[in-house]
Amino acid sequence: MLLLDSQALLWLLDDNPRLGSRARQAITSAQGVHVSAASVWELTIKSMLGKLSVPADLSRRLSAQGLVLLSITAEHAEAIRNFPELVRHDPFGRLLVAQAAQAGLRLLTADQILLGLGRDFIIDATR
Repeated sequence: MLLLDSQALLWLLDDNPRLGSRARQAITSAQGVHVSAASVWELTIKSMLGKLSVPADLSRRLSAQGLVLLSITAEHAEAIRNFPELVRHDPFGRLLVAQAAQAGLRLLTADQILLGLGRDFIIDATR
């Protein structure tokens, strides 16, 4: 089972070639592909700032495409403590790592900081 970060989600939705062939294979073969409420939150903020365009009913559209929405829990928020090396990193990225670890999901990301952690559950979306 996978958790897509915000960038990987956008690449998937746009069928962007930056989403690598192994990443695409991981998505198509996964028993469940999850999207965090944190990603919906992040993309909504970026849309409000005019940095990108997302539909107002993004979460409904994601569900309609078969993606599983992952809520944010207090346990997810507390689990960021397990990654002290990310204390100064993007808060959305920190939460996604914690959620993936807590839920036993593989995190698909292109974030070089997250990939540099050397955690086996964090996989490269560009490959």
